[in-house]
Amino acid sequence: MRALVLHPDIQTDRSRRSPGPALEEAVALAAALPDLVVAGAEVVRLPKAQPGLLFGTGKIAELKTRIEELEAGLVLIDGPVTPVQQRNLEKEWGVKLLDRTGLILEIFADRARTREGVLQVELAALSYQRTRLVRAWTHLERQRGGLGFVGGPGETQIEADRRAIDDAVTRIRRQLGKVVKTRALHRAARAKVPYPIVALVGYTNAGKSTLFNRLTGAEVMAKDMLFATLDPTMRAVVLPDGSEIILSDTVGFISDLPPQLVAAFRATLEEVLDADLIVHVRDISHPETEAQAGDVAAILVELGVRDTAPAIEVWNKIDRLPADWAEELGAIAARRDGVHAISAVTGQGLAGLLADISHTLSPPRHRTDLDLPHAEGRKRAWLFEQGVVETEEQGEGGTHLVVNWTDRQERAFRRL
Repeated sequence: MRALVLHPDIQTDRSRRSPGPALEEAVALAAALPDLVVAGAEVVRLPKAQPGLLFGTGKIAELKTRIEELEAGLVLIDGPVTPVQQRNLEKEWGVKLLDRTGLILEIFADRARTREGVLQVELAALSYQRTRLVRAWTHLERQRGGLGFVGGPGETQIEADRRAIDDAVTRIRRQLGKVVKTRALHRAARAKVPYPIVALVGYTNAGKSTLFNRLTGAEVMAKDMLFATLDPTMRAVVLPDGSEIILSDTVGFISDLPPQLVAAFRATLEEVLDADLIVHVRDISHPETEAQAGDVAAILVELGVRDTAPAIEVWNKIDRLPADWAEELGAIAARRDGVHAISAVTGQGLAGLLADISHTLSPPRHRTDLDLPHAEGRKRAWLFEQGVVETEEQGEGGTHLVVNWTDRQERAFRRL
């Protein structure tokens, strides 16, 4: 299907996104969908958004001519479009229309692979659909959906549609509840293992999966494409000092991420909440890198990640910059604590990053005297597995041990 991508540049909009890079991102989003050809893309400057049609009547006529010239069957509007505006514009232009939220939902629907991912996308899509139930051209009500997964025309009235969607949402939430419980069990199991968790977060296409593959030797899908990775992946990594960590690759963030998706993927992103260290990967070569970093920080706050959580910032893709610029950024990063300029493709700067991760995750140790009954053999074995026992004395009633451990190890021991 041929598509026309439009980015409304509304003069009263105080958003941080510049029209040029924003349009490029919208085109990249559209290109991420299979069987979709971007036939044209343009910024449409507006003094203000019209409540019923978004654009003025003259601009609508002009764009209709443009759509006919391109033989486009789909218009993608990079921004929010109300259900009424969507209905009216589709009627004026005679084509399918998707706003930014609908487009991102389509991409997620295409990329979801695991059962959990499919359920989360379906839940987000249903929440979005519920707002798209508007009066169409007859006395019946129709669902305004997306290309395929998000939905299409229905044949039932609004209340019946809403009841059907609400029933489906309840069913999916029940199924996701089971997934959340399974994830909680997995996290509890990992808590008994002494390996700290390091979560890679960042804007979509910042290079998280490439870095993940470089550090772990895994073969996670890594392409120059928005949302190439959707389902989270975890692998063990041995640091230079010999210690081990669990590295987690998470779904990429994006500006104006639909709230339905933030809510639906909260279970997946809980891995970030439980992480001992967050590594924020930035595409330092992108013209909007500062704005992207702000979007990531905002979403992390929305997820409940504390400002005080240990974090390292990674300026990735310095291999894409001119040599003198890359050298200057490297010098700036070197003067800042917890900032590293790297290239996940070439491996430049990774040694320093790994050393910093190792240093950050090497918390101070303290000695504790423990008295264990002979029946607590499992706890004793765990302590020796951790290598924290300094001395041991056997007595009639049990065993006296002196251990030298971290706060994390002590918490894990108390949970045994």
